[in-house]
Amino acid sequence: MAKKYDVKDLGLAKKGKLRIEWAERDMPVLSQVKEKFQKSQILKGKKMSACLHVTAETANLVRALKAGGADIVLCASNPLSTQDDVAASLVSDYKIPVYAIKGEDNATYFKHLTAAIEHSPVVTMDDGCDLVSAISTKYPAIARQIIGSMEETTTGVIRLKAMERDGALKFPVIAVNDAQTKNLFDNRYGTGQSTVDGIIRATDFLLAGKMVIVAGYGWCGKGFAMRCKGMGANVTVTEVNPIKAIEAAMDGFQVMTMAEAASIGDLFCTLTGNMHVVRPEHFKKMKNGAIVCNSGHFDIELDLKGLKKLAKKEKKNVRNFVDEYILPSGRSIFVLAEGRLVNLGAAEGHPASVMDMSFSTQALATEYAIKNSGKLSAKVYNVPQEIEDWVAAAKLKSMGIGIDKLTADQSKYLASWEEGT
Repeated sequence: MAKKYDVKDLGLAKKGKLRIEWAERDMPVLSQVKEKFQKSQILKGKKMSACLHVTAETANLVRALKAGGADIVLCASNPLSTQDDVAASLVSDYKIPVYAIKGEDNATYFKHLTAAIEHSPVVTMDDGCDLVSAISTKYPAIARQIIGSMEETTTGVIRLKAMERDGALKFPVIAVNDAQTKNLFDNRYGTGQSTVDGIIRATDFLLAGKMVIVAGYGWCGKGFAMRCKGMGANVTVTEVNPIKAIEAAMDGFQVMTMAEAASIGDLFCTLTGNMHVVRPEHFKKMKNGAIVCNSGHFDIELDLKGLKKLAKKEKKNVRNFVDEYILPSGRSIFVLAEGRLVNLGAAEGHPASVMDMSFSTQALATEYAIKNSGKLSAKVYNVPQEIEDWVAAAKLKSMGIGIDKLTADQSKYLASWEEGT
């Protein structure tokens, strides 16, 4: 590796350290995991490469892994999600190699990904499957030495299951995204709040009274729709899944096709994990001043190449993270954060309190993969229930919340088939 890190400016480290320490105060469960790892040294001597959003919350995850003995390298999983001060602090204060610069171009992004791969890891972490995909297809020798990998996103899990189906997956992966302690909370409450935060920071947009079109009613879409409704917006959901569409309707939202919604929306946000959810035929119908953004993993949820072809001239940057496209009709469409994750591109991502659970689950799944080295096949696995239960119980305790326990009679009843009415 020619260079041991690549960040914007090490002079930002002091500010980044304060941000990391602020997030740590709201991550008590991960702090417990860190203490546990520090004692067990479960990761001692293990080379790890993590392709994640480089945020203050992520910094505390990689610090916990390093405390457990891991030799870890971190690169960005998205060109716009890096917090440059956090990246600087990880390098300067915590001696963790980081390859991430906010706003990096695609060539730099893949150069950084390559640097993480050339660390020659035996354990990986991914936000979107780019690291696993690259190792599986281009680095067979490294793929053979991987004990296991953790995947944090819906998009990544979709890609990994396709890889498994096609025989392209070369090592076991744990679908952390599918854990209840991740998707029920991180996706719903984290994405819900941080997406609204990113939109408002970028635009100073008033949600009350506006028509908001939410594409996708998975956990992320539910969370965002809920927050918009709570702030007075009129929310319409578009879906391809009939079950989720019924659920959205019964939750009190209008449900229609994107073709129908295109002409009525003031704000459009995609949260699907799929490609080209909003396309040229939709852009053509949008009203003047429509705002379009994405809070799914990749920018291809919006067909921006199609929008660029429609526009009369080059896009114009009119505010931080806001680009204006002018159509031949003279109508303007505003795209936020270059179509990338608006909650990380234009804001700070999820609050630390909710990432406390996700990253604790992520860390404990890593411990599980190492303890079961050689026993897992090249498949996508769910997070073990005992990890879920431990994280949820620890979070409740940190919140000062107690819950009931089953009595002996209740446990017997639930385990029996003989007792009925």
